[in-house]
Amino acid sequence: MQNFIYHNPTKLVFGKGMIARLSQLIPAGKRIMVTFGGGSARRNGVYDQVARALEGREYVEFWGIEPNPTVETLREAIALGREHRVDFLLAVGGGSVIDGTKLIAAGLRYEGDPWEIVLRGRADDTVPLGTVLTMAATGSEMNSGAVISRSETREKYAFQGSYPVFSVLDPQTTFSLPQRQIAAGLSDTFVHVMEQYLTTTGQSRLMDRWAEGILHTVVEVAPLIREERRDYDAMADYMLAATLALNDMIRMGVSQDWATHMIGHELTALHGLTHGATLAIVFNGTLRVLREQKRDKILQYGARIWGIVEGTDDERIDRTIARTEEFFRSLGLSTRLSEEGIGRETILEIERRFDAAGVRHGEAQNVDGALARRILEACL
Repeated sequence: MQNFIYHNPTKLVFGKGMIARLSQLIPAGKRIMVTFGGGSARRNGVYDQVARALEGREYVEFWGIEPNPTVETLREAIALGREHRVDFLLAVGGGSVIDGTKLIAAGLRYEGDPWEIVLRGRADDTVPLGTVLTMAATGSEMNSGAVISRSETREKYAFQGSYPVFSVLDPQTTFSLPQRQIAAGLSDTFVHVMEQYLTTTGQSRLMDRWAEGILHTVVEVAPLIREERRDYDAMADYMLAATLALNDMIRMGVSQDWATHMIGHELTALHGLTHGATLAIVFNGTLRVLREQKRDKILQYGARIWGIVEGTDDERIDRTIARTEEFFRSLGLSTRLSEEGIGRETILEIERRFDAAGVRHGEAQNVDGALARRILEACL
């Protein structure tokens, strides 16, 4: 196991009716800005719960943080926050709203353009923020990462902001979500785990078992949620699994990959495809192209998650990759670029972008432009 430092300061407030605790969670005297997405919080009743909890408090609202939040929209939010001298932020929504609010938190303390923070990859000073999660997927409610897009240049990059001070998770807020959003969230959760798990064997028994526990949970609850979205216990397991998949817990002392995510970000930037949907396509290509590099871990994964233990090693790997693709399909997601109308022009552009940036992703730092092209070609 590698050396590591683990610190996660986010207070998790989980369960039915917990939104009512906001008045206790946000320190008195704070000038609050509450950030929202496109309006689903009004339709699902979350807005009313937040408003009741903040009754008597000084706050301003900002609406319109889009899926794959853009710096163009967030500049407007920062201007509003400065106008009202905001010193506490509350993000109400899914990962996009939370990610966007992390840039707002940094931008309120930064004199230059907030895109400079994204390009630098980190924020040095931020306004504190809390969250009310309404869509389980990204884990942004309990980590410091965020991913921001720039429409003008069709770019999308990650940066490190601040951990939320607290995050309120009530599984009931997810009951009204469209099926495709839930499917993308399950895909995102699954691949978050795989980016930290499917590297090499023998690094940590404990991290492997924790990761496998989350994978088993996602696989078990996915059909339950598909059949009945108001199943509280299934939604509770899914919501917590998404948080634990990316709150730094299962990465302690082990190598990580993240090549699938970096390629997926480019697909979103170029085509607007939902993040979780890009992962359902790209991850299968990653397995096909890097099967020898990841050979031992694929065999372990196939045995422990899918029960694939019979046959030669190559036969088991083939069946494991096929079973993984079948899982994404069971969610109702595409697993091939051609199904989304994406072809070679996009593949070559992503290769060019990787080469121009000089990046090398993956646990072996070998996923450069040429290897990214091979992975995408395996997804056609």
